Amino acid sequence: MNLSVNLGPLKLKNPVMTASGTFGYGEEYSEFVDLNMLGAVVVKGISLEPMEGNASPRICETPCGMLNAIGLQNIGLKRFLKEKLPYLRKFDTRVIVNILGETPHEYVKLSKALDDAGADGIELNVSCPNVKKGGIIFGTDKKALARLISKVRRSVKKAILITKLSPGISNIQEFSKLAEDAGSDAISLINTIPGMAIDIETWKPKLANITGGLSGPAIKPIAVKMVWEAAKAVKIPVIGIGGIMNAEDALEFILAGATAVEVGTANFVNPRATTDIISGIEAYLKKKAIHDIRKVIGGLNGT
Repeated sequence: MNLSVNLGPLKLKNPVMTASGTFGYGEEYSEFVDLNMLGAVVVKGISLEPMEGNASPRICETPCGMLNAIGLQNIGLKRFLKEKLPYLRKFDTRVIVNILGETPHEYVKLSKALDDAGADGIELNVSCPNVKKGGIIFGTDKKALARLISKVRRSVKKAILITKLSPGISNIQEFSKLAEDAGSDAISLINTIPGMAIDIETWKPKLANITGGLSGPAIKPIAVKMVWEAAKAVKIPVIGIGGIMNAEDALEFILAGATAVEVGTANFVNPRATTDIISGIEAYLKKKAIHDIRKVIGGLNGT
């Protein structure tokens, strides 16, 4: 049974990855999950300097999902390279680092340092405000996004480059093609959808930040549609994200055209969700007498 897939030049042993921000730096879940089994660990977003994040409460449960407003809390590049990356390198698993910045220069500096340190992949979080352009979000401005990807591409020699696209754009196909043309080896989508929740007893927002990002099963149909649209627009691999709780969910994304998937909110519900999904995909292929996962990718009928 061949579960291996390729994200550009990077080969994964299977298509199941973790979603940034939901799996810590990998070590936090190692008590529950054999990290060697995963296709890749995508770590919590890293910035040049440590970030404290937003005030609490920062997470609240919603019907079929959760809202989070963590505020990109992380330990910063220096500590990640010293403390976290060496630990992850003990495992036979690809390490992909999600990065964030406020200027293209910050993204370039992060990317080059991580590439030099041996990260297998870099995932650009483009949902951050470009402070030099008045706070505009990189991922919603075509020119800003193209320039950012191009600059990072020139700074990265060995690691693959993944651009994580936002659902808050009018035409996912245009932005997917733009990311491909600017030099991305793959794209991942979708990021969380903005939302809010109110406590009717206190009349206050349930999150200290008032609004947050919605994730979980509630957004899966939106994510599947956008992955399907993106996969039709580009030749590079598409990584599906959004509400994947089990193997059946993952297979929906793969049939829609995703080469791989990232599992996020499910990790909070079931710490072993990723390995359960790998086993479930294998069982599905066996039941269907399919010997290679690549025969399923983009196999949606009637479109």
